[in-house]
Formats: sequence, C-alpha cells, structure tokens
Amino acid sequence: MAYKYMAEAWRQPESSFVKELMQKRVIEWRKQPAITRVDKPTRIDRARRLGYKDKPGYVVVRIRVRRGGLRKQRPKMGRRQKRMGVTKYKPAKSIRLIAEERAAKKHPNLEVLNSYWVWQDGRHKWFEVILVDKTLLPELRLGKGKGRVFRGLTSAGRKMRGLIP
Repeated sequence: MAYKYMAEAWRQPESSFVKELMQKRVIEWRKQPAITRVDKPTRIDRARRLGYKDKPGYVVVRIRVRRGGLRKQRPKMGRRQKRMGVTKYKPAKSIRLIAEERAAKKHPNLEVLNSYWVWQDGRHKWFEVILVDKTLLPELRLGKGKGRVFRGLTSAGRKMRGLIP
C-alpha cells in the first residue's frame, strides 16, 4: 500500500512533498561524481517494478547526464548558410540510454537490468540504473557476450529501436 502512495507522489512531484525533498538532495548530488553507487534506490516503488530486489548481486547507480540537444562544430570552410548545420541536431539515442551505457562501461562485471528517471534541473538529468551481477544470479538468464544495453535490449534501448511506443 505504501508503494502506491509513493508512486502517486512521484507522478506529480510539483504538487507533493517530493519537490522540496529533491531540491535539497540535488544540492548534494551536484557535488558528487557523475556516476555514484547508491545503497538504496531513491524511488523504491519504481525500482521494484523494474526488477530490483534487495539482495546480493543487485547494484543501483545514480548517473548525472547533461540535458539539451547537440551542437556540432561550425564548419571552417565554404558552405552556404542552409547547409552549415550547427544547431538543432537530435541524437539517435535518448539521454536515458546514454546513462545506461555509461553505467555499463563503469561496471563491466555487471549487466544493466533497467533504469528510471529520478530528477532534473536546468542543466542535468539524473537517472538510477539497476545493475545485476551475472555470476551471482544465473536464474535471470542474462546471456553472454556484449552487454544488454549495447544490443538495445533494455527498455530504453527497445524504445530507441521502435519496439515500444
């Protein structure tokens, strides 16, 4: 029952207690490194829904990623204005998928299970990524070879591939 109220509060953070709480936490988060291991998930209801369990082998990592679109470097030699192409470039990947990939690179012995949005301000977005130890949890059948996130098998990757609307 408690998870239901938590999920409701996170659905509209501006009109609940979440906004005040997170504004205080984000002040500390900005001073931390971009990739930080967390003891417990910030949004326990969301983490549990995405497959997190509080037992050995499950790791939660909070990742800070930049917000906004991409800017290309301005060409130095002749183009007409229409073909300059500096602003308004959209990356093929979502920022959430970029966060998952960074977590996978930082922790090569772990496999990305899923991720969820935690907070954002004008400059950054924070995501929490759930990672699983492959050797401790063979019952998940995560497979071998290159990680799930790099093959587009997480929910963010499947969305990028057009499999989830």
